[in-house]
Amino acid sequence: MTARPANRISLRAELARVGLRWFVRHRSHHQAIAQARHSFQAMEMLIPRPPPSTRTTPVDAGGVKAKWIVTPSSRADRHVLYLHGGGYRLGGTVTYRHFTWRIASAARARLLAIDYRLAPEHPFPAALDDALSAFRWLRQSGAQTIVVMGDSAGGGLALALLLRLRAEGLLLPAAAVALSPWTDLALTGASLKRNAAADPMLNADDLPKFAADYLAGADPRNPYASPLYGDPIGLPPTLIHVGGDEILLDDAVRVAKKMRAAHCHVELQIWPRMPHVWHLLAPVLPEAKAAIAGIGDFVERMLAEQEAQRTSAAAQ
Repeated sequence: MTARPANRISLRAELARVGLRWFVRHRSHHQAIAQARHSFQAMEMLIPRPPPSTRTTPVDAGGVKAKWIVTPSSRADRHVLYLHGGGYRLGGTVTYRHFTWRIASAARARLLAIDYRLAPEHPFPAALDDALSAFRWLRQSGAQTIVVMGDSAGGGLALALLLRLRAEGLLLPAAAVALSPWTDLALTGASLKRNAAADPMLNADDLPKFAADYLAGADPRNPYASPLYGDPIGLPPTLIHVGGDEILLDDAVRVAKKMRAAHCHVELQIWPRMPHVWHLLAPVLPEAKAAIAGIGDFVERMLAEQEAQRTSAAAQ
């Protein structure tokens, strides 16, 4: 069943939509990769740092550059593997430093954020290989309870990682969270056109270039690139957030529908008028804070249910 938060949104959210439309969407349109990365690096100087109580430690996660983020709320026996967005071409752990500590705190977990290799220099399946390496490293480091999360391209990457782990016969994570996920690099979702004018952040015309840079000639319907085309049977409980005006709305809706048909536990929340990955606006947006709190609640519920099942099985 699709959960729909209240239709009423804050004034700050409305102002954010205006700001994103003029300062993000218009500026990013047809931007060359070098220019886009330069813009991201300039923006990183303005990104708030975590509070002093948060510990951020660089690590080598199985050959993948990464950072441990640990807050006072983080439990030693609970881990999150976070996969950032950026169309497989942009972004990194520094870009997300104002956000990942919030997820670590909400989920009460130690969070591993990785800098997977980016396209076009490192096309598919480099990002997936790095995510797999980092997940293996977590397991080898003793992590038993892992939640895989990601946003945008990283949300699609998180779902692709689940398929890859299952194919290799590895123990799946306890749960997954995908925020505004990009699940279909074949770009067949009707919302790409239907929401083109309404989406305050993304340009549908940019996506073919992003997909081509990442795929480098690979089949866009390869489930490890586009998890919409995979078989989700047996995947762990998954929470999906998406904004109602996003061009990627159908990427989220269709993958949730497919998971539900395969009898997976999936919770899809469509947040009216929220921009793409609005969670990143947590410093100023009440809806972002509420969504992050909801992620924490989902993690708590899923892990509590699994612990209860294990306790019941042990008692029999």
